[in-house]
Amino acid sequence: MFGRLAAYLDSIRARDPAPHSRAEILLYPGVWALGLHRVAHALYRRRLFFLARLVNHVARAWTAIDIHPGAKIGRNFFIDHGFVVIGETAEIGDDVTIYQCVTLGGTSPDNGVAGKRHPTLADGVIIGSGAQVLGPILVDRRARVGANAVVTRDVPAGAVMVGIPARATMVEGGAAATPSRFVPYGTPCSDMFDPATQKIEIMRCELESMRKRLDALLAEQAPEAERDRA
Repeated sequence: MFGRLAAYLDSIRARDPAPHSRAEILLYPGVWALGLHRVAHALYRRRLFFLARLVNHVARAWTAIDIHPGAKIGRNFFIDHGFVVIGETAEIGDDVTIYQCVTLGGTSPDNGVAGKRHPTLADGVIIGSGAQVLGPILVDRRARVGANAVVTRDVPAGAVMVGIPARATMVEGGAAATPSRFVPYGTPCSDMFDPATQKIEIMRCELESMRKRLDALLAEQAPEAERDRA
């Protein structure tokens, strides 16, 4: 048990340079929220719904993080700061990182029958601050969702999503990035990325994407132009 706890705390230190010790990480609201969720989820699986909700209520009041007892969460899940909402049918894989003010929200089925309504986050996903991921969609392995993005469709593995509505952008840190490289806030547009200046960063990303597409188009047309001159 203590070995698993130490490994979990070390996984957080690998993603957050702020703490100076494992003990300091134990004060993080995200750590407490996840620990209480483990208790609430165990009660939920035993159909002790009232007790599960009671634990959830205490956790929300204490940490400002609302994780429905029904949500399924894997290993090494890290919520940096708080004010996060995670819905009942959300599923979260291993080594997922979520920043502050994120919602994993649900949609109401058209037929009124309860079912899968919330997102699934695969292993290694990073969700930037203020992002909204809505509906029974899949955010695939190592994908990144930039700050304040609104995602309502499936996200392919390794993609970097920015904007409203969110769209993939061709920037470093996507599918071709080193899997072990951590990208703070999910938006690797520059080494100096700051959520306060995200609009400028997003425009830079889009410009770089357009340049790459233009280069590819010119490269495709070059052989045809040579044939026409011949």
